[in-house]
Amino acid sequence: MMLLPVTLLCGGQFLVVLDATIVAVALPAIRHSLALSHDGLQWVVTAYALTFGGLLVATGRAGDLVGHRRLLQAGLVTFGGASLACALAPSGAALIAGRAVQGAGAAMEAPAALALVATLPDRRRGVAWLTAAAAAGGASGWVLGGVLVEAFGWPAVFAVNVPLCAAGALLAPRVLAERRGAARRLDVAGSTAVTAGLALLVLGLSEQPAALPAAGAAFAAFAWIERRASDPILPGWTLRRPGFARANGVALALTATTTPAMFLAILYQQEVLGRSALEAGLWCAPFNLAVIGGSLLGRPGAMAGGLAGVGAGTLALATLRPAALPVAFVLMGAGLGCASVASTASGTAALPDGEQGIASGVLNASAQIGSAVGVAVIVGLGYRAGFVVAAVVALTVAKASKDRRERAAVHRPGGAGHVRRTLRAQEDDDGGDLVGVAEAAERDA
Repeated sequence: MMLLPVTLLCGGQFLVVLDATIVAVALPAIRHSLALSHDGLQWVVTAYALTFGGLLVATGRAGDLVGHRRLLQAGLVTFGGASLACALAPSGAALIAGRAVQGAGAAMEAPAALALVATLPDRRRGVAWLTAAAAAGGASGWVLGGVLVEAFGWPAVFAVNVPLCAAGALLAPRVLAERRGAARRLDVAGSTAVTAGLALLVLGLSEQPAALPAAGAAFAAFAWIERRASDPILPGWTLRRPGFARANGVALALTATTTPAMFLAILYQQEVLGRSALEAGLWCAPFNLAVIGGSLLGRPGAMAGGLAGVGAGTLALATLRPAALPVAFVLMGAGLGCASVASTASGTAALPDGEQGIASGVLNASAQIGSAVGVAVIVGLGYRAGFVVAAVVALTVAKASKDRRERAAVHRPGGAGHVRRTLRAQEDDDGGDLVGVAEAAERDA
């Protein structure tokens, strides 16, 4: 595997996920500096989530059409420019607008990076490194945010992105080969409908529940458009692939459980244990390291096991004992890393190479929706709700894997099912009860 391409792709993925959490630590300083209200402060977070989550499916398909490397470069330039605008924002409104543009840049970069890494010779290892970078980015925001805010002030959490994005955009055409997919044109109507649906869903889950019916209407319109489109943005057959649907369900469940659990753990440390933002972030270091380790050591079939680790970690957090925090962080982090790699590898492998853009966009969108669901619903229900979600999805995935293995055994040449089908075919020709003879022989054995 080539070192420079993987480093570039992982660096970009780290940044866009990092920015979803690093800002949380800076919010008190931003409120004081820009005199933002509580609602305004919420929009600093929500504006990024809306455009990031809303545009992922459309940008994933756009990468199949115009080229994933080109989309990656555009995303890095957009993200870096918006980061500079955020760092220099003179008002709350300017900061919120910059955050929305940041989210659009992230929505270009994230699916392009995943689509490009999925075309490398060692797909599994590339996906593992990219997943480790993304998970580490989200987990590291608590630590890096505290360090930067205390040392340089809140603009530093945005300014740090600018030179890194510039370097990545300049390096991309030198180290990455261009990749395109099977799309012939962009389904504008479908893109508009799915973007509106995803954005309204994120808005409804995070800020305005009244937006949820509008999200449902947008998704209904999207389904109607796609059935009639000659080159749909999301072909219906992709969602009927069991491996693809299962991978997206796991991606959603992972962020729906780990995001609220870490959010509650940070609040617990600051409000109950009296730790500073920096101290609380540093105490999360075991989670960061476990995520990276789990990502690099995980295997394609580790979705159920990883979810079980996440569930065990949330259950440990539910004890509300300071001594349980490191154990819980290690369990959750390792489980998140293992299951993330497995779901990403499974989801990208479920679709042909020409559809890697849409596979990447949908997987990223599932993770974003999971975070929104977790913050909107599971935070209010507590750690045990996260455990229930992780456990249910883990059992579902384990059962599906068992059923798949049994079907494979039945269809394997030489297996009992294969013998029965062969005898049944002969029976049709000969008129005998050969299957009954075979079944009686199996019982006697």
